[in-house]
Amino acid sequence: MYGLTRRERPLTVHHLNQLLLVCSLVLLVAVAAVRISSRSGLPTLLVYLGIGIAMGQDGIGNVHFNNAELTQVIGYAALVVILAEGGLGTKWKEIKPALPAATSLALVGVAVSVAVTATAAHYLIGLDWRQSLIIGAVVSSTDAAAVFSVLRKIPLPARVTGVLEAESGFNDAPVLILVVAFSAAGPVEHWYVLLGEITLELAIGAAIGIAVGFLGAYGLRHVALPASGLYPIAVMAIAVVAYAAGALAHGSGFLAVYLAAMVLGNARLPHWPATRGFAEGLGWIAQIGMFVLLGLLVTPHEMGDDIWPALVIGLVLTMVARPLSIVLSLLPFRLPWQEQMLMSWAGLRGAVPIILATIPMVSGIEESRRIFNIVFVLVVVYTLIQGPTLPWLARTLRLGESESPADLGIESAPLERLRGHLLSVAIPGGSRMHGVEVGELRLPAGAAVTLVVRDEKSFVPLPTTVLRRGDELLVVATDPVRDAAEQRLRAVGQGGKLAGWLGLAGNENRR
Repeated sequence: MYGLTRRERPLTVHHLNQLLLVCSLVLLVAVAAVRISSRSGLPTLLVYLGIGIAMGQDGIGNVHFNNAELTQVIGYAALVVILAEGGLGTKWKEIKPALPAATSLALVGVAVSVAVTATAAHYLIGLDWRQSLIIGAVVSSTDAAAVFSVLRKIPLPARVTGVLEAESGFNDAPVLILVVAFSAAGPVEHWYVLLGEITLELAIGAAIGIAVGFLGAYGLRHVALPASGLYPIAVMAIAVVAYAAGALAHGSGFLAVYLAAMVLGNARLPHWPATRGFAEGLGWIAQIGMFVLLGLLVTPHEMGDDIWPALVIGLVLTMVARPLSIVLSLLPFRLPWQEQMLMSWAGLRGAVPIILATIPMVSGIEESRRIFNIVFVLVVVYTLIQGPTLPWLARTLRLGESESPADLGIESAPLERLRGHLLSVAIPGGSRMHGVEVGELRLPAGAAVTLVVRDEKSFVPLPTTVLRRGDELLVVATDPVRDAAEQRLRAVGQGGKLAGWLGLAGNENRR
C-alpha cells in the first residue's frame, strides 16, 4: 500500500472493525465463562487467564505479546477500577470493627509474609536475596475479588468478611512500595527507611482519599445533575481523581481510591442502584481485560523449569508464611482459632501479584522473567487448590451464619427545584416489611408514601394498606428528613413493625 511495508501500514477502518470484532468476541466468551466458573467454584481469574493463554503464542490464537511495560500500565488502570468498585460495595457498618485487625494484617502481616517467603526462596530455591525479597513481597498481596467470588454463596460472620475485605484493600499499597524499592537500581534501603516511606505514603493516601470522598459526596448530594446517567460517571471520576491526587502527592494512590470509593459508597448518593450496577460492570470489564492481557504475556513453554520452585515457594507461603502472619498480626485481637484458620486459607492471590511481577521486568532486574513465571505458576496452582476448598472449609469450621433479612433496594432522585427527594423503594422477598401497614412505617413528618406499584398496577395507598413482598413504593421526602426517612425504611425492612422495640433505630448505613 503506497510502498509501505506491512508493518508500516496505517490503521484503517477495516482494521478497527476487525479489532472491535475480536474484542467483542473475547468479552462474550469471558462473560459466558463466568457461568462455568460459578458452577465449578473456581475463581474467575483462572478462566480469564486461560482465555489469554489460549490466544497467546503457544495457543490457538498465536498472538505474540511481550510488552511488560504496557501490561503494567494497563494493569494499574484496571486495578484502580477494581479497587473503586470494591470500595463502593464496602459497607462501613461491617468493616468499621475490622479496621484495626485489617491494618495490622496489611502492615505486620505483610512484613512477616515477606520475611518467611523470601527466606524460603533464598535457601530452598537458591535465588539471590534481591530476587527472593521481590518474590516475597509480590506474593504477599491478597485479592478480594478471588476470595469473594468463591465465598459469595456462603454467609460468613461480618468480622471475617470485614477483615478479609479491608486487608485486600489496604495491603496493595505497602506491597507496591516494597516491590518498587527492591526492584530499584542500587542497594536496597534499610528496613527503617522503607518503614518510614510506607507509613508516610499510607498516611498521605488515606488523607487524600477520605478528603476527596467526602468532598465528592457533598457535591453529588447538593448539585442535581441534568441526567441520572451522569451520576455513575461522576462517582467513578471522583474515585479516579483520588488515585491521581494521591499518586501525584507521593502517597498511596491505591489506598486513596479505595477509601474515597468507600466514603462515596456509604454516603447515600442519588441514583445509587444505577451507580452500583455501572461500577460493577466496569469492574468486570477491568478484570477480564487485565487477566486476558496477563495470559497473553505468559509463554507456557518457557515455564518448565519454574514449576517446581513455584510449588515449593507456594507451599511455604500457604502453610507457613500466611498462617504465621495471621497469628502474629491478630494476636492482640484474640480472634477464635476457627476464624484465623479460615483467614489463613482465604489468602488467595489474584491479579495484583502477577501485575506487580512486571515491575522487576520493566526495571531490568536480573532473572526478572523467571520471577514472573514463578509468580504466575504459584498464583494459578494455589488458587486452583484453595479456591474450590474454601466453601468446604467454612462449612467444616461452622462459620456460616443464618442469612439476615434482605435489605431494601432504595434509589433516590433529587428534586432540586422542589427542595425534596423522591425515594423508590423495592421490597425484596426476604424483607420484614411484608405485612406492615403504611401507617405503621411511622415515617418522619415531611415524608409520605405517595404511590404503591403491585402486580404491574399502581395505586395511592391508605394508612391501612398492607405492604407485600415485591411491592415498589414511591416516597416523597423533604430535604431535612430525607436521611431519617431512608433510615426508618431500612429499619422496618430489617425488624418489621417492631423495629423500634428491637433496637433498630434506623441508623443502618447499608446498601
